[in-house]
Amino acid sequence: MDLQLQGKKALVIASSSGLGKAIAAELVKEGADVMLNSRSDDKLQAVQQELQQLGSGKVEYYAADITIPHEVEGLIRYTAETFGRIDILVNNGGGPPSGTFESFTDEDWENAFRLNLLSYVRTTRCALPHMKERGGHIVNITSSSIKQPIPGLILSNTFRTGVAGMSKTLSQELAQYNILVNTVAPGRIATDRIKKLNESSAKDKGIPVQAVAEQAQKEIPLGRYGEPEEFAKAVVFLLSGANTYITGSTLVIDGGLVEAL
Repeated sequence: MDLQLQGKKALVIASSSGLGKAIAAELVKEGADVMLNSRSDDKLQAVQQELQQLGSGKVEYYAADITIPHEVEGLIRYTAETFGRIDILVNNGGGPPSGTFESFTDEDWENAFRLNLLSYVRTTRCALPHMKERGGHIVNITSSSIKQPIPGLILSNTFRTGVAGMSKTLSQELAQYNILVNTVAPGRIATDRIKKLNESSAKDKGIPVQAVAEQAQKEIPLGRYGEPEEFAKAVVFLLSGANTYITGSTLVIDGGLVEAL
């Protein structure tokens, strides 16, 4: 299938590692030009060199903290100036810490709000003027918690769900500009985020991390964690020219873990 991504201009937020990096890599393989983003120049430079070898797409980077408004503005401006336009926006961000309701302060809630919801609002708002004339694709990365809340992850359960609501509304408001907006919700994908959550769970339960990982994988119908590349391929289809009619949808990529319809 021709994904029609050759020469498309993409901005992938939080793409120096994990799911963001995997998505950026698949876009490059398909010939898209990709702007990487994270807070670390050193990490971005290393990832740029790695991904540039994967395909014909051009790889650039811009270090910015997406919780800081003027840095978001700088990132969008630099991307548009470098590539001439923005066709694709992938909103992504690291998960908030684990814990129960009574374990978090106002500051914890505010930090999670800025990272996991407000940053998506800001990047989208800034990118839209560069997308409305030609149309394009936006994918918001959330979590399977938007379908089935995850115990001990109340911050994620709250703000990721807010992103899903925003995505659905945006899909309706932006359809007139041929901008397709979808939400993709990862389950247990083999990234550093899963490792950290397993370590936290193992510490709380007083058992080895390996035991936590084995039990977690037994709960997945496919019997294993997903690979970042598997996740990224599905996302890239939604971002591609092959997707012309899927908008306002939520795709859960979880190996069958979530029991909700």
